[in-house]
Amino acid sequence: MAKETIDKQKLFAETPVPQALRIMAIPTIISQVINLVYNMVDAFFIGRTGNSYMMAATSVTLTMVMMNVALSNLFGIGGGSLVARLMGVQKEKEAKAVSSFSFWGAVCIAALYSALIGLFLTPILKFLGASEATLGYAQSYALIVIVIGGIPSILSLAAAHLLRNAGFSGKASTGLSMGGILNCFLDPLFMFVLLPKGMEVTGAAIATALSNAIACAYLVFAYVKAGKQAPLSLVPKLALTVKAEERKSLFAVGIPSALLTGLFDLANICVNIIASSHSDMVLAGMGIVMKVERIPNAVNIGICQGMLPIVAYNYASGNHERMKETIRTGRNAGLFISCCSIVLFTLMADPFVRLFLSTKSQDAEAALLTVGYASLFLRIRCFASPVQLINYHTSYCMQAMGKGRATLLHAFVRELVFYIPLMFMLDHFLGEKGLAMALPAGEGLAAIFALYLLHRAIKESAVQNVL
Repeated sequence: MAKETIDKQKLFAETPVPQALRIMAIPTIISQVINLVYNMVDAFFIGRTGNSYMMAATSVTLTMVMMNVALSNLFGIGGGSLVARLMGVQKEKEAKAVSSFSFWGAVCIAALYSALIGLFLTPILKFLGASEATLGYAQSYALIVIVIGGIPSILSLAAAHLLRNAGFSGKASTGLSMGGILNCFLDPLFMFVLLPKGMEVTGAAIATALSNAIACAYLVFAYVKAGKQAPLSLVPKLALTVKAEERKSLFAVGIPSALLTGLFDLANICVNIIASSHSDMVLAGMGIVMKVERIPNAVNIGICQGMLPIVAYNYASGNHERMKETIRTGRNAGLFISCCSIVLFTLMADPFVRLFLSTKSQDAEAALLTVGYASLFLRIRCFASPVQLINYHTSYCMQAMGKGRATLLHAFVRELVFYIPLMFMLDHFLGEKGLAMALPAGEGLAAIFALYLLHRAIKESAVQNVL
C-alpha cells in the first residue's frame, strides 16, 4: 500500500476529529465558496447592466445549471462514498474499479443530458418560466453552458467528489477554485470588451463554459496523478469489472443524492413558475435571493462534504464513537454559520441585493422594484438557513453510511410533502410574501423528519454491530 494511502487512512481513523474535519472541510469550503462566486459572478456582472430581464433569464437557467450538480452527484457522491467505505475495509482493488466506473459513468450521463437539453431547449425554457422578454437571453446562456459545456461541467464536479473521498480534498478544492477565479476575470472580458452591448448574457455564458473546461482539464490531470497513490483509476477495463453488488451499493447512495439535488431543482422550478406568474420583477428578485442565500449554504455543504469520507470510513471500519463525534462536530459548526447568516442578512439585506442589480440604469424603475422584492424575500428566507443545514447534514451522513433508502425518503418528503405544497398554498393566501415564507416552513418540518431518520440509522447500525 502506498504511503500516501496510509496517511489518508490515518487521517480518517486516528487524527483528532476537529483537526481531521478541518483538514478535510477547509479546502472543500474554499472550493464551494469560490464555486459559488463562480456561479454568482455571471449574475453580478449581468446586474451591472441594470436589465431586470437579463437577470430574470439567469434565474430561469439556474435550475438547469443545478441539474448539472444533481447528475454529478449520481457518480461523484455515489462512487466517492463507496470508494471511502472500501478503503475502510482495505479493499483497494475494488475501490479502483469503482472509481473508474464512476468517472466514465459521469461522462456518459453528461453527454446524454446535454443532448436532451439541446433537442428540447425552447419548450424547456418556457416551462421553466421564461417569458417572451427573457427567452432569447435564456436560450443563449443555456446553449453555451449546458449543451456545449455540459460534459466538462458535470465531469469536473464528479472528479472533485472522487478525489475528495479518496482523501485529496486539497486537489479537488484547487480544481474547482481555479474555475471560479478564471470566471471572475473572463466574465467582464467577454461581456464588456470582446462582445458588443446587448450580448452580455452570451459573454457570461462563454466565460463560464471556458472556465469549466479549464477546471475540468486540471481535475482530470490531478485525478490521474492521485491514482498513483490512491485507489483512483481511469482505465475503462476496470470499470467493467465492478460487481453487481458494488454497482447496487453505488447507486443506492448516488441515486438518492442526485434526486435530492434534482428535487431541490424541481422546487426551484416551482418557485420560478409561481414568481413569473406575478411578474418578471418578482422572478428577478427571487433569482437574486436564491443566489445570495447560497453563501451560508455553500459553507455548510463544504463542511458536510469534508465530513462525508470520515463518517464513511469509520462507519465501514466499525468505529462507532468516532463516527458520531464527527457527525456532532460537523453539525455544530454548520449551525454556527447559519445563525451568523441570519443576523447578517436581516440587518444588511438591501446592500446584499444591490450587489446584483444596479438601480442607476435607464430602466431604474423596474430595477428599484426588483430590489424591493429581493430585500423582502431575503429577510424572510434567511431564517431557513439553520434547518437547511440540518437537512444537508443529515443527508450527507446517511449517504456516508450507505443508507440510500433513508436518503431517498428524506428527499421526497422534504420537497414533495412539505416545501412544494407549502409554496403553492402560502402563495395562494399571502402572495409573494407567502412564496418566500414557504422555504423556512418547509425546511423546518423536513429537518424534524431528517433528525428522526438519522437517529434511527445510527441506532440500527449499533444494534446490528455494524459499527
